[in-house]
Amino acid sequence: MGKKTKGKLPKTECCVSKSQCGRCPLRMLKEGTLPEGYTVKKRKLVRVDGTKVTKKKLAKAA
Repeated sequence: MGKKTKGKLPKTECCVSKSQCGRCPLRMLKEGTLPEGYTVKKRKLVRVDGTKVTKKKLAKAA
């Protein structure tokens, strides 16, 4: 089985659907639920310090 996380992990890119899902990085940024050290630029999830976003690091941050 997979690991349990504290909350939902954001997607790495916004899918631009009309009915946005709860994992949309834009929505999570607006609500303030995006993990520390992450932001959104051009609808893509990026790290503030400029390193590459990986699912492993994202799961660790969340």
